[in-house]
Amino acid sequence: MPDPRSLPLRRPFLGAAFFLLPLAAGYPAGAQAPAARRVSLGDVVRLAAEQNAGVHAAQARTAQATARIRQRRADLLPSISASAVEAGRSFNTATLGFAFKGADGKSFFNPDGEVIGPVISTDLRAHISQVLFDAGALERVRVARTAAFATGTETDLAAEQAAGAAATTYVRLLRADAQVAARRADSTLAAELLDIAQEQLKAGVGVALDVTRARSQAAQIRAQQVAARQERERAGLELARILGLAPDERLVAADSLASLVLPEADATDVDRAVARRPDIRTLDAQLMTAAQQERAIRRDRLPSLSAFGDNGPVAGDGTSYLRTYNWGVQLSVPIFSGFRNEGRLEEQEAARHELEARRRDLARQVALDVRGAQDDLTAAREQLDAANERVTLAEQELSQARDRFRAGVSGNADVVTASLGLNAARTLVIDATAAWQGARIALARAQGDARTLH
Repeated sequence: MPDPRSLPLRRPFLGAAFFLLPLAAGYPAGAQAPAARRVSLGDVVRLAAEQNAGVHAAQARTAQATARIRQRRADLLPSISASAVEAGRSFNTATLGFAFKGADGKSFFNPDGEVIGPVISTDLRAHISQVLFDAGALERVRVARTAAFATGTETDLAAEQAAGAAATTYVRLLRADAQVAARRADSTLAAELLDIAQEQLKAGVGVALDVTRARSQAAQIRAQQVAARQERERAGLELARILGLAPDERLVAADSLASLVLPEADATDVDRAVARRPDIRTLDAQLMTAAQQERAIRRDRLPSLSAFGDNGPVAGDGTSYLRTYNWGVQLSVPIFSGFRNEGRLEEQEAARHELEARRRDLARQVALDVRGAQDDLTAAREQLDAANERVTLAEQELSQARDRFRAGVSGNADVVTASLGLNAARTLVIDATAAWQGARIALARAQGDARTLH
């Protein structure tokens, strides 16, 4: 039976640092592994807020909304065009509406009608039109601007969500790394116990059952190591996806679970959290947009004033060009549109009521998130204190059981039991610390401060 300390790991690791992707040993022969980037919690949060796919998508939506401002503004700017038309037309003289008669009273054309022509004309013309007043168009420009602002707040929301997700995944990675380190310590202890049992068996003062127990414990610890490494690799791949990194880029943690700031629960102003949350600000901007859209629909009922004109030379077949023009001022007064505007207004009012309901519910959810995170911080602190005390007691129990086993007073059953208790106690400390950090991140997200984590 080989010593557990000599069993190879599936992936090489250095100290307490973790690697999100395999090290150079996992690359083909002759290939050089990419240089590793050392990142902290603050780095992860910043990268997620800048590079996450959701942030890029929100930025693209903002650009689209900004482009719509120019489209709406075009309704108020002059419209200029030019045309060149050469046309020929024939006429039925019976459809002209009047008769061409000579001095003798006879018609120039057949009274039953005849086709004349074609009449050829060439028309080169410039056209211009300008809205002088349109209250609805003016309001639609304001709506587009407010909508672009609302879409911009969605970019902040996407960055905040990405930062929070990256921070949570980073803590998950650190927890898995701490589990690997703890299982490594447990493996060393299991190997030591196996050595003692084998030495006592050789010396004739031990029994084979003690060796079997020691080997069983070592196998169990090894299985836990494999599970911890697998969890770390999965979390690493998820973090790389959130950060928008290339699949072959490696990150090295600059933090450990114990080195991160351990926050204390304190009173938080819920109103301040509501004011800072980007999702609240997004809904507020959408509500403003909805109110402006209602005003724009109402103003579509008002008269609009515009001016138009055209100018250009026109000539018939074989004649000279003569310049003609056309101009006018047009007042348009909406009278009846089949209740189209009324239906649009009802739809917009219903959409605004929906946004108001969502805004009220989200404000309540923010208060719940803040208070829940504070309660989680307090509970995690108490759990960590209890877990640390349990580790101390488990170490004492293990030391006493190991002394009895070495002295031959008892078998190694008590040592195995005590070592498993220490294993569980270390896991509790890791879980409590991770829960504390998770509550810290949850509180920052509830306050809209995930991008300030470090």
